[in-house]
This record gives sequence, structure tokens and C-alpha cells, in this order.
Amino acid sequence: MAIQHFPLKLVDRRMLAPGIAHLSFVRGDGQPLDFIPGQFVQVHFRYADGTPTRRSYSLATIHDHALGPGESVEIAVSYVPGGAATALFEGLEPGDTVDASGPFGRFCLMPGDGNRRYLLIGTGTGVTPYRAMLPLLERAMAERGVEVVLLFGARSPAELLYGDEFRAFAERHPGFRFLPCFSRELPEAGSRQVHADVRHGYVQQFLDELAPDPDGDIAYLCGNPNMVDACFEALKARGLAVPQIRREKYVSSK
Repeated sequence: MAIQHFPLKLVDRRMLAPGIAHLSFVRGDGQPLDFIPGQFVQVHFRYADGTPTRRSYSLATIHDHALGPGESVEIAVSYVPGGAATALFEGLEPGDTVDASGPFGRFCLMPGDGNRRYLLIGTGTGVTPYRAMLPLLERAMAERGVEVVLLFGARSPAELLYGDEFRAFAERHPGFRFLPCFSRELPEAGSRQVHADVRHGYVQQFLDELAPDPDGDIAYLCGNPNMVDACFEALKARGLAVPQIRREKYVSSK
């Protein structure tokens, strides 16, 4: 798939959580952006002194690739106080454009995978590629009976990005299990976020509960570098070979 350079035009913005925005774009040249779920785009801009820089954002777009390229280009952006990229995105109005390139990356489901289960582990905006993967996971569950567990870490219920979507997907698909882990604050009693799979702590504390299996599992790790490293070592200790553990670290930068 060729890497392209193109303008992205802002269509819509909504806040997913305090300090985290979901931005929807279309290509300003009218072309679709075809990509493989799990890939990312880079946004190019300049610092105040004119120095060029860029930031990478996983695509959160959901579309069924069997129907052809999708037009929407959706990303989740963490706003960092004083950040140059934050100033860029906060200053955008609908119709404004940014310069982008891509798609990039190999953090994707592989057509030749013959595993029995996917373990998808993420924190913060590291969950965005898993949102994009949902149609392909749905197909894999239907066609080869694969099971999927999404273990997603957030500090509080307010920061559980796309949580309602993942929960609704789990309710529709018995082969998909959604385990939100809250490190600081649990959902209030009686809220829809209270269910048997809610956990209190960090995602790496609950890996053993999933009984990682080197004979049947492929794991994906995305988000905080410390979490990625800790889970990588824990999965290796459980016998998973390095090719069975696919990683992408999110390093915040201003």
C-alpha cells in the first residue's frame, strides 16, 4: 500500500474524556484513505519558531473494508497543556485542514493468523486501533471461531475511551470479552459501567487471570510504554514467543 501525502479537513470534534478529543476528518483532496486497521497517520506542522515537526495518531475509524475504502479519518488526541500539537488541534475549526501522511505501521491483524484467541491490551488512547479492528475481529469470530479479550486500562470511568462501544460490541458477540480496569476510581453503584468484568487496578495485574496460552494466543499491546514493557515480559514468562506479542508504544510529546 503506497504511502501518501494529503490534506485532512476537520469535519467534527467531540470530547471523549477530559483532555482527550475524538476528531473526524475527510481528505481535503476528495480521495478516500484506505488503510489496514491498526495503522496510523502522521500530522505535519511547525513549531512557533518554524521548525517542522510531526505527530503520529492511530486511526480509530470503523469501516468494513470488504465494502471498499472508507472516507472518514478519525483519531483520538490527548491535549497536553502547552503542547504545540494541542494548540494546533484546539485551534482547528470545521473546514480547516492539516497536512498528513500515511498510512504507516504493522500493528495489524494478520491474514494468516491461525490462533484461537486474541488478547488485546491497551491503556488510554492506545485503545484506538482496537476500535478500528472491530469489523475484522467480528469476521474472524464468525469465520474461524476466534475468541477476543480486550483488557483496557483507564484511571477512571470518565477516561474509558469508547467504553460504551466496546461494551455494546461485547453484548452482541459472545466471543468478545471486555475487561475495563480502573486504576484510581471505580464506576458508581448502579451505573451501566458496573458489571462482572470490571477490575480495580492496572491491566498487568490481571494477565494471569486470562491464563495466556502459548499454543493458542496472540497478544497486542498498545499504550503506555511502562505497561507495554511489563506485559511483554509477563507474556514471555508465560511462554508466548516474541512473534506472538505485537507492540506499539505511545510516547506523549509536546
